[in-house]
Amino acid sequence: MAEETNHNQAGEVAPSTVDKQAPSVAEEHAPSTDEPVATDLPTANAPDPKAVNAEDNPNAAKPAAAAPKREKPAAKAGAEEKPAAAAKAAKKEKAPAVEDKPFVEFIQQEYLPAVQTAIAQQGVSDLQLSFAKQKFPIAGFESAEECWQLIGSWQNGLRQFNLYFPDEDIQGKKGFSCNEGKKPSTLESFLIDERKITLDLLVFGLVQRLNGQKWLGRN
Repeated sequence: MAEETNHNQAGEVAPSTVDKQAPSVAEEHAPSTDEPVATDLPTANAPDPKAVNAEDNPNAAKPAAAAPKREKPAAKAGAEEKPAAAAKAAKKEKAPAVEDKPFVEFIQQEYLPAVQTAIAQQGVSDLQLSFAKQKFPIAGFESAEECWQLIGSWQNGLRQFNLYFPDEDIQGKKGFSCNEGKKPSTLESFLIDERKITLDLLVFGLVQRLNGQKWLGRN
């Protein structure tokens, strides 16, 4: 019976297992000739996607966009305007003028003391002032009606004046008369050209009229 011979004895070389595997490995990673296909083989020339400069590296990862800031809701216009409007209203509100007082209260509390001081500054030290509702003390004046009058006198009554308020309103009609030991003079109008009567104007007008009579100062 003839003996079996192996490959080495016959002069043949047995095929390597590496040679058998090489074609399959090469074919698996070999690129297709039809169209390019990405492989998982590492490439030395591939850019690092972590590179920051996008101009040098088109594959650079873009930084995540920052989240937009949330703005606080605007306060309601009405809530802001109310305190401001209240502050403006408080500034505009002024204390009531003394001329706005009731007529009798104004004459007694404001006008009489002011007239007393103003005439005293003119050298009259014995001035007597009163405020009363009575008839017109004028000769030939037939009206029986009474009206409020400011009555002033000095030198034991030798000099006397009357200031009349028939409308019971300082802004209304006003009259003036005076006498020097005789019957009162003719009734004349008083401050008729003034649009608005104030305390200072009432005092100034009376002092000016008495000065015109030459009753004040060295007269």
